[in-house]
Amino acid sequence: MPPRLIINADDFGLTPGINRAILELHQAGVLTSATLMANGPAFDDAAAIAHANPTLGIGCHVVLTDGDPVSPPDTIPTLLAPKTRHLRPSLIGFLRALLLNRITEADIEREAESQIQKLLTAGIRPTHLDTHKHTHLFPQVNRPLLRIAERLQIPAIRNPFEQPWSLALNHGPRIRRIQVKLLGRLERAFHNQPQILTKKVLTPQGSLGVSATGDLTPESLAEILQAIPNTNETWELVCHPGYSDRDLDQVATRLRRHREIEREALLTCLPKRLALPNPLQLIHYGDLANRSVE
Repeated sequence: MPPRLIINADDFGLTPGINRAILELHQAGVLTSATLMANGPAFDDAAAIAHANPTLGIGCHVVLTDGDPVSPPDTIPTLLAPKTRHLRPSLIGFLRALLLNRITEADIEREAESQIQKLLTAGIRPTHLDTHKHTHLFPQVNRPLLRIAERLQIPAIRNPFEQPWSLALNHGPRIRRIQVKLLGRLERAFHNQPQILTKKVLTPQGSLGVSATGDLTPESLAEILQAIPNTNETWELVCHPGYSDRDLDQVATRLRRHREIEREALLTCLPKRLALPNPLQLIHYGDLANRSVE
């Protein structure tokens, strides 16, 4: 069997331009999955696209840093920036508080479940969970997410760890590659979580494109696709396509013009890779439990 690839766009629901790019890429056959931000300004537009395109797998992009919570702020005090009713605006601030045990797993679980429930209320059953800025690399975050996934019967979660063969391609800034490599030390703890061990919650072999975030050009994407091992395994390509427009200018994100580069890279590289002998099998997270794709 050829390797399987989930092509997932993060930040669905952030802006109408991002939503439009996700729709166009899915209809072009080069995007299989997207993760929806429950607190995204363009949530309703994204939900309408999801309902109109049932072949697009929809996960929940759990947001614990940046923006407003979905839960009543008074119920999740440890997730809030000091003296505000907003989530901490920076990843560094969030991680500092997390590692100093100033954020409780109970608050993470409460806010994550509120975000997932918003999708369910909109008639969208998530195929999987992942997190904004990959915060579930850390056990303090992936533990409550896995409890929720088991309780709500969400079948899968992103494996946020990039593998050595992908890191060896040297995409992205050197400091980011070093950070991704160091965080790889947490992978064993992730796989040892009971829901993963028992396969109550499924996960791919790893994520591709994490170190290349902001550097996913046609050239780097072609190298990633070429390097995928020819084995019966499942990988996820993490991407952030979109349109750089006035709506994007109004939100906090470091990815602006590059979203259009990623959109063009997917449109350029995937058809070429799929035309080769023994092509990749494109799936979404909802297919992981389907024995026909194993």
